[in-house]
Amino acid sequence: MTQGGQSKIVHPAPGLHGHLQQPPGDKSISHRVAMLAALAAGESVIHNFLPAEDCMNTLRAMEALGARSFFSEDGALHIHGTSGQVLEPAGPLDLGNSGTSIRLLAGLLAGYPITLEMTGDESLRSRPMSRIKVPLEEMGATVDLLGPDQGVPVRIKGGHLHGITYALPMASAQVKSCVLLAALNAPGTTVVIEPRPTRDHTERLLQTLGLPLTVDGLRITLHGPEAKAAPLPARAWTIPGDFSSAAYWLVAAAARPGASVIIDRVGLNPRRTALLDVLQRMGAKVAITPQSEAGAEPVGTIAMQGGRLRATTVGGDEIPCLIDELPLVAVAGALAEGDTIIRDAAELRVKETDRIVAMIANLRQLGVAADEREDGMVIHGPARLKVAGSVRSYGDHRIAMAMAVLALFAPEPVCINNVSCVDTSYPGFWNDLKTLGGHAE
Repeated sequence: MTQGGQSKIVHPAPGLHGHLQQPPGDKSISHRVAMLAALAAGESVIHNFLPAEDCMNTLRAMEALGARSFFSEDGALHIHGTSGQVLEPAGPLDLGNSGTSIRLLAGLLAGYPITLEMTGDESLRSRPMSRIKVPLEEMGATVDLLGPDQGVPVRIKGGHLHGITYALPMASAQVKSCVLLAALNAPGTTVVIEPRPTRDHTERLLQTLGLPLTVDGLRITLHGPEAKAAPLPARAWTIPGDFSSAAYWLVAAAARPGASVIIDRVGLNPRRTALLDVLQRMGAKVAITPQSEAGAEPVGTIAMQGGRLRATTVGGDEIPCLIDELPLVAVAGALAEGDTIIRDAAELRVKETDRIVAMIANLRQLGVAADEREDGMVIHGPARLKVAGSVRSYGDHRIAMAMAVLALFAPEPVCINNVSCVDTSYPGFWNDLKTLGGHAE
């Protein structure tokens, strides 16, 4: 099948070896930079922007609001901003599968005197949106959730916001960012209080732009404009390599004695790299070489040497900084000695799919003993993998790629159904698999 086809057959590999010069651009940062550049005064040049489906949906939404963009011959993305002026779009903004896009845009656009509607695919329409409705309406916007169960489509009537103090009821970087982006056009002071540390890309980007944002532990404070907000400054950005994309190859190497993978220019934001701590607890050999800063983010090289893994428990404050990598922790647990426990991770149930249900079903399909828990799972290792039919992606890119990693350890080829979803975050996944010594067709 082609890369965008409905299934892939992944063949066992004796062990991944090799050197990736750079993983694709960080997905979370690409979204945010596109939004901020689209509202800036002048032209921003963005290097290593991720041209995956999710990020392109964000870019198309910003163009519908008045920004202009193009990719130059060297691959850089050029965005001509609107100088803080936003057009009311002619129709609904379709954000596809991207929860990051719809939640962050809701906040960003709530500060403008326009009415707009945002929608998405079936997966996005199943994801909870009341978590952004509450703070945005407290700030003064009107948010109508038009879908079933208080979901997508979302209609925003913005303008006339004011600062608030908001204690997040859940650890969510998306909700935090939604409120902070709304605060850019909210006179007064906005304070967001987190229950646990989450990804801080938005805070770093806003500070890089010179905005009056301070962080004191779990308390983030942004001083809004006294009157009309000044346009954001245009500038050059470099997006670091996506740690969540690099994570697939790190786990594939970590669980195989003799395997080794080196990945350059990958983001090393400490609120993204909790997987490295987990793998080290499990016995993996990790070497990290800091290199420089990419925009607001630290970057460096990660070298992974494989060995025999032992089980661990993952929970608490680790979870928000590990949420996208938890399917991979389950894969590592299947290959490790002992029972690996993932807890405090109920947020997995409201991702692109219920990732707890999806991973348990797929693990069992390949002969892994695994138990579902309300807020996570228990994986009994080491498994003697078997192949019985095929496994499913459930339309979730991270499930598809996690199962591709586990398939490398199977005794015979594994068919993964519906892998076109991989393009939402990592279009080059199958090529990089081949580069490192794997094989899929």
